[in-house]
Amino acid sequence: MLNTETIQSLIDSGEGYNVEFKVRVPSKVRELTEEICAFANADGGYLLIGVDDNGQVVDTNLENDKRSAIQGSISEISPALHCELYSVNLVNKTVWVIDVPSGKDKPYIFSGSIYVREGANSQKLHTAEEMRSFFQECNKIFFDHIPCHWFNIYMDADEQMIKDFRTEAKLSPSTPDKQIFENLELFTENGTAKNGAAMFFGKQPERKFPHAITRCVLFKGTNKVYIIDDKTFGGSLYQQYLQAMSWLESKLQVAYKIEGAGPREEIWEIPLTVFKEAIINALSHRDYYEQGASIMIEMFDDRVEISNPGGLLPVVAKDFGHKSMTRNPLIFGLFTRMHLVERVASGIPRMQEAMREANLPKPEFHTEGMFTVVFKRQITNSANYDTVNGRVNDIVNDIVNDTINENEQAILNLLTTTPGLNASEISKYINKSLRTTMRYIKTLQDKDLIEFRGVPKIGGYYLIKR
Repeated sequence: MLNTETIQSLIDSGEGYNVEFKVRVPSKVRELTEEICAFANADGGYLLIGVDDNGQVVDTNLENDKRSAIQGSISEISPALHCELYSVNLVNKTVWVIDVPSGKDKPYIFSGSIYVREGANSQKLHTAEEMRSFFQECNKIFFDHIPCHWFNIYMDADEQMIKDFRTEAKLSPSTPDKQIFENLELFTENGTAKNGAAMFFGKQPERKFPHAITRCVLFKGTNKVYIIDDKTFGGSLYQQYLQAMSWLESKLQVAYKIEGAGPREEIWEIPLTVFKEAIINALSHRDYYEQGASIMIEMFDDRVEISNPGGLLPVVAKDFGHKSMTRNPLIFGLFTRMHLVERVASGIPRMQEAMREANLPKPEFHTEGMFTVVFKRQITNSANYDTVNGRVNDIVNDIVNDTINENEQAILNLLTTTPGLNASEISKYINKSLRTTMRYIKTLQDKDLIEFRGVPKIGGYYLIKR
């Protein structure tokens, strides 16, 4: 706590790098917290409430509710920051002091943003490049390694996610969670969980990391004019991967090859493996410092694009496809342990090889600003199409073996390209009455070819995968 003489000396010296004046507490307390966050990311400082811009002391009083609001707002800074709040008397007038230390765990983040002190002003870092530069100075380049003080992995983790990790990583059931977490280096030296741990194992990490989400959009045509479907997935990064894959499978066309009495073979218009690689790469390598963008999966009539914030790091760009350097080594390592990543720098070659084997165009890569991979679709709007390599001639015809009529066949074809339609929508497509359509639907359900998913009013019909 500073004494009266010291406070007066600060006022006499005026505002500067480590001193900020406020006549009163602003109506938006967060404005104070932004200043506090900036001081913590610098050399510390003093925020004096009850002093005008000219250095004149004006009497001020902070009721308990205002003090509580200030302390509550400060508690939202991550990692946790302890500040002193006290009053001093100057010439029979009260000045309140917020004493902000130079943070030991830089960088400090408030509401998903970084604030720094530049001269006598506090500035918000806007671009990823500004953030990277700042974090490099703080020796904290990896976002997933930053201490995450609000997350207690023993109390806040998703139990199902831990079980899934154990299963996919083939870990012994007898190994305690604590040992696993320590072996995975999910904690800082002082025992605080890291950002990567929260994003990978947290129940709803998007509450604290609102940009760490995956958005999937289906467009009509080849441009971004008409949106048919738009879904945003949060949750743990692994859950985002599963949900994004499920969304893609519901939109992509698939052919079925049946030989004899054996199980049918699914032949997707684009091999699913390339999407698995692209999505895992996006989740592992995206620039989480970039607050204004999320991972995007966009489907058009002629292509599928998967984009993530952050272009290639310079060292990777020089040897693209052969050298890899992840922005998030902790997250990348966790996906590796789940056997979703084989080895560093192998994802792009595997995508290229999978497309080549399917006789499809090579994926395109765009690396400026956003990293985007483009997979070309070579299909028509018809449900019946020839695969490029001639393996299958019909999508659904082989399934039914001439045991259904043309109207039922039309419904199967329709649900292949547009899953999730209800009975009324189907009846319009096949130009039959609702009563007649329901009879066809019942027949297909009895043959275990389609099923209804969801609640009656908003659900729809889907092909049953075998």
